[in-house]
Amino acid sequence: MFDTPKVTPSPSQPASGPLFEDGAAALRDIRPATGEAPFGLDEVFFSRTDDRGVIRSGNHVFRRTADYDWPELLGAPHKVIRHRDTPKGLFWLMWDTIKRGEAIGAYVKNRARDGLHYWVFACVLPCEGGYLSARIKPSSLLFDEVRAEYDALRKAETDEGLSPEDSAKRFVARLRDHGFDSYARFASHALTEELQSRNEGLRLPRDTRLLRFKAMLDAAERLKAATDELVQSFAAVQIIPHNMRVMASRLEPTGGPFSTLSGNYGSMSSDISKWFETHVVGEDSNFSTINASVDMSMFLEGVVGILRQCDRQLVAERSELGMIDVDAERSNLNAIVGEYARRAEKGLEVIQGEAMRIQMACSAMHRHILGLGTTRVLCKIEMARMGAAGLGLAEIIGQLGRFQDKIGGLLDEVATLSRDIQGMIELQRRE
Repeated sequence: MFDTPKVTPSPSQPASGPLFEDGAAALRDIRPATGEAPFGLDEVFFSRTDDRGVIRSGNHVFRRTADYDWPELLGAPHKVIRHRDTPKGLFWLMWDTIKRGEAIGAYVKNRARDGLHYWVFACVLPCEGGYLSARIKPSSLLFDEVRAEYDALRKAETDEGLSPEDSAKRFVARLRDHGFDSYARFASHALTEELQSRNEGLRLPRDTRLLRFKAMLDAAERLKAATDELVQSFAAVQIIPHNMRVMASRLEPTGGPFSTLSGNYGSMSSDISKWFETHVVGEDSNFSTINASVDMSMFLEGVVGILRQCDRQLVAERSELGMIDVDAERSNLNAIVGEYARRAEKGLEVIQGEAMRIQMACSAMHRHILGLGTTRVLCKIEMARMGAAGLGLAEIIGQLGRFQDKIGGLLDEVATLSRDIQGMIELQRRE
């Protein structure tokens, strides 16, 4: 376990932007004999590689923190800064993701040339000609938990001879134990936590766009919980058509009309079941799509913000970059920002479209429930017609009523949450 203290700027330091006053820069050039390499909470750095992971460019903070000169870094494999304390499974997971053309975020411990170490939260993105990794200094409470998990995973790799792939699978399984159903969900949560912690440490205002994404994700989670309850409620009343048919057979011949009603109810139940299969159950359902899209857009929103800070820092570092073509790198960064901003917006479009579809599906579902209400009224009429013989129908009719009330309330909740999500998307687009 390596303890990394939170960094809080002193009152003499500005609350935003990279610090490039002579005094601050000089302090960061002073490296301790052991421990952590100087890397400030207010700083960001990036490196760019080809598709094999060979370093093609970077900024001054990257070079300074890693303690290499540009001739030593450019053309070197990126693993030159790899620290043995970072589990191999994490690197397997990162390469598996970026080779699919997807971005990934991860906590990484790096090793500088002089033996010092430095922790980063790295956002690694596929881009034209290779990959770009943009990093901030982690400072959240989540960071402490992740380091403990890394220690356990690295020990398992050594003691049990875990392959990198098996190590990655074990880590993802551990994330599930902590409530993250995918690594992408964890990465989105982690980046948001780090950006919020960073803003607090630098005394910056809270990021309203990220807060809105968190609210959107909360609404999506509540929406999924409501639909899970819908599924459970519906499964619990599947026995009603069977009970109705049994009761009708006992009442023959006077129960003939009731037998017809039970058949109608069974048909409606089948239609509702198909609705659940289409819209609620499974990885490709509307609800699962919304959760995944919110995670992706929230992650990319944070990434775009970090990349824009990298661009500003490049401008401030211009005199320190030597072999790096600043204008070319800024052009590359701006192109990457544009690409990932478009991806984030596309995610919002998917979320909005799915939320609208859910509202339409809820309207259709309500029509089915109204149909069940009509069936319940007809059952009451039939029970009254049969007199004493129909008294046994009272419990079934009561079950129908309770079922309809609960389903109707859950459908209203789902529709409200869908509208809330659409409203938050509209606010995001107005800013």
